[in-house]
Amino acid sequence: MPAGASALGVAVPAAVAGAALMGLASAAQARATKQVDAARTLDPALLTRLVRRPLWLAGIVATVAGLVLQLVALAYAPLLVVQPLLVTSLVFAGFFTARLEHRPPDAVLAAGSLLCVAGLAVFMVLARPGEHGTTFVSGPAPVVLALTLAALTVFGLAVSVLSRGALGVLGLAVATGVLYGVTAGLMKVVAGQARENLAAPFTHPVLYVVCVVGPLGFLLSQNTFQRGEYLTPALAVITALDPLAGVAIGVWWLGETVNTDPGAVTGAAVAGVVVVAGIVVLAARAARLTREVVR
Repeated sequence: MPAGASALGVAVPAAVAGAALMGLASAAQARATKQVDAARTLDPALLTRLVRRPLWLAGIVATVAGLVLQLVALAYAPLLVVQPLLVTSLVFAGFFTARLEHRPPDAVLAAGSLLCVAGLAVFMVLARPGEHGTTFVSGPAPVVLALTLAALTVFGLAVSVLSRGALGVLGLAVATGVLYGVTAGLMKVVAGQARENLAAPFTHPVLYVVCVVGPLGFLLSQNTFQRGEYLTPALAVITALDPLAGVAIGVWWLGETVNTDPGAVTGAAVAGVVVVAGIVVLAARAARLTREVVR
């Protein structure tokens, strides 16, 4: 067996297994958040309640195991191969949620999830984001992107406060997805600094920003899971915005490259429309199921 095929024989199963564990983690955490008293947005008391729930702790264990498998996959294959497989966690989350709630998987929710996964996978393949940027570029672009990401986060939080229904949950998901993407992008900088000198990250502010943004994103995700009647619509938004924000950070902050061929740009735009369509399907179906339960 050629070396390339041998590496894929390790990377692909590891990535799929990692995605399955991340889907299980999301389903377990979402289920656990429904078992504790509701908390206000960004209230740390939610975590103190959740840490007493075995199901939530099992979700944390699944998260760690999933991350380890993702690292194994990335050690044997490039991000271009691994990333499209990782987004299948959305499909696994829908399946595990149905199992935990003792109901059959919903075909429409599954179809919406598959639309999101397909769109994200095609986008990543066509964009072909670079993986080498680990230092910030100069100029106005980083400032513009920082303001844009901050505005998206504030907008999402504002929507979550002003809207108590499904729209408010999606607002929380937007803020969560942006913060997750920022965390992932900044972690690339920290990793690059650590490769040069293990002490270097502690002498730069990036690590400390990650230590604030990362936990905030995680807490918001738990708020999102608790408020949402159904997991997949909000998780689809988070799953979409996380890599998209990461790509934007790589290009505008770290000077990475993406494929700007007209055909690739057009295809990526179509893939984006497919993702949005999937999210609309998920949101509409979740709203209908919620109304049926209320009746």
